[in-house]
Amino acid sequence: MTLRELNRATLARQMLLAREKRPLVKAIERLLGLQAQLPRPPFTGLWSRLEAFTRADLATAVNTRTVVRGTSMRGTIHLMTAADFLKFRGCLQPSLDLGMRTILGERAETLDLPALLAVARTYFRQPHHFEDVRDHLISKFSGGDERAMGYVVRMGLPLVQVPSADAWAYPAQADFVSAATWLGKPVAACGALGPLVLRYLAAYGPATVRDAQAWTGLSNLEATFAGLGDRLVTVPGPNGKPLFDLPGAPRPDADTPAPVRFLPEWDSVIVTRADERIVAKADRPRVFLPGLRVAALVLVDGMAAATWKVSATSRKATLQIESFKTWPVAVRREVLAEGESLLRFVEPQAKTFDVEVTT
Repeated sequence: MTLRELNRATLARQMLLAREKRPLVKAIERLLGLQAQLPRPPFTGLWSRLEAFTRADLATAVNTRTVVRGTSMRGTIHLMTAADFLKFRGCLQPSLDLGMRTILGERAETLDLPALLAVARTYFRQPHHFEDVRDHLISKFSGGDERAMGYVVRMGLPLVQVPSADAWAYPAQADFVSAATWLGKPVAACGALGPLVLRYLAAYGPATVRDAQAWTGLSNLEATFAGLGDRLVTVPGPNGKPLFDLPGAPRPDADTPAPVRFLPEWDSVIVTRADERIVAKADRPRVFLPGLRVAALVLVDGMAAATWKVSATSRKATLQIESFKTWPVAVRREVLAEGESLLRFVEPQAKTFDVEVTT
């Protein structure tokens, strides 16, 4: 596969070659998870992928508990369907434990982890903010490292956040509650990693074992890939090295049109991606920023071509786009049109909408 063919294959699976008429829960299931450190980005990501998507669609889904927001892949906050969270969260636990021990180091060795998690499990039968849980843990484990204890709990327990009536369905600092309490059933024990790998490839493939490990946060997936046998195929990548894929997964022609699309910060198709199928090597410093931030991007012809941000007053909404190079007139016109539609989605109360492009 050429790099351009690889680009089109991934965009097709990500619903970025055309907005699709797909039920919201099915769309989130298709993507496996949307990175959601902040409340707003998943809304923008879904708006760019789904036909006629509205804020109310996602707000309804999280309030009816068919979609949840909680700690999952790589120890970061994701939106997932409730069914997928219950199915896969247990499979991610070893990577979360490893990440916790790596970050805390010797601080973790001073803690009675089973006792700590038992206390927190009972406490989170009701919703609580993490500032409160640290105080609670200190009252139970006097003299303990409160920050370390809080981090152990965040990584060690399957918790989800509680939605609210805020504009983006969650407040900036949401309460957490046990997933078992919120969903009425416990997270399943992990039987095998094969189903998770298959779902990853359906959403983000073709890919290497290392790609899958980086996205899921899991390690040593070589045996899992090997065990899937003829449920996988291999295709030669742009560098000649084999990529794994599903036999029936879409791999469109390289000349398939790719419309302008706006992706939010930390979009899941961008994070952890080491190859150049969407972000050219020369542009990576503009995209992958200090502090593990990933910029909001404009895709032009399927590739990262600009970053963007929105500012707003009570009357005026402004979209500021910083392009990586000067665009032809037709491309600029398409970016401006899509940008104004985005502004009207994220700032519907504004009276005027202004899209600015700088290079």
